[in-house]
Amino acid sequence: MKRMPWRYILLTLMLAVITVFSLGPPDVAQAASAKEIDIKVNGTLKSFAETVKGGADFLQEANGVLVFPSVIKAGMVIGGEYGEGALRIGGSTVDYYSTLAASIGFQLGAQSKSIVIVFLTADALQDFRDSSGWKAGVDGSVALIEWGAGEDINSTDIKEPIVGFVFNNKGLMYNLTLEGSKFTKLKKE
Repeated sequence: MKRMPWRYILLTLMLAVITVFSLGPPDVAQAASAKEIDIKVNGTLKSFAETVKGGADFLQEANGVLVFPSVIKAGMVIGGEYGEGALRIGGSTVDYYSTLAASIGFQLGAQSKSIVIVFLTADALQDFRDSSGWKAGVDGSVALIEWGAGEDINSTDIKEPIVGFVFNNKGLMYNLTLEGSKFTKLKKE
C-alpha cells in the first residue's frame, strides 16, 4: 500500500480549515441570545473576582468592562477565533459585541478562553463605543496585565487606559496578545 505524501495531507487539512473559516461567524440563529450572554458574563465576572485578588473593587472603579465568556480558537496552520460578549457600564449591560481574529503559523487544535477588557478612562471607553469595528493594536492598545500571585490588583500601578485579562480553565494566562482582534457591536434583544 502506497503512503500519501505529507504535503497532500497538509494541503487537504489546510483546505478544510479554510473552508470552515470562510463560512464566517455563526448565524444569528446559532448565536447566543442576550440573556444567555448575560448569564455567562455574570459567571465570568464572578470568576474574575475570585481569581484576581482585589478584582471586584478594581472592576467597580472601571469606566466600562467588556467581557467575552467563551472565545473559541481553532486552527491547523491557519487559525481563527470567535466569541460573543457584553459591554458593562456601572454593572449593567449596554451593548453586545463579537470578537474575531485570524492567525497563521504553527498551531494545531482548539481551545476556549475568557477575555475581560477593562476601560480605565472615559475617553478610551468612548472611542471604543464610537467605532464601527474596533481593532486591538490599531484603534487602541490593550495592555495585558501580569502581577505576582497573592498581589492585589489595586496595588499595581497601571498607566494604560485599556487593560486586558485572559483566562482559561486553569486560571489567568500570560504571554498572550489581543493584537489583531476585532470587536464589532452586535444587535441583540
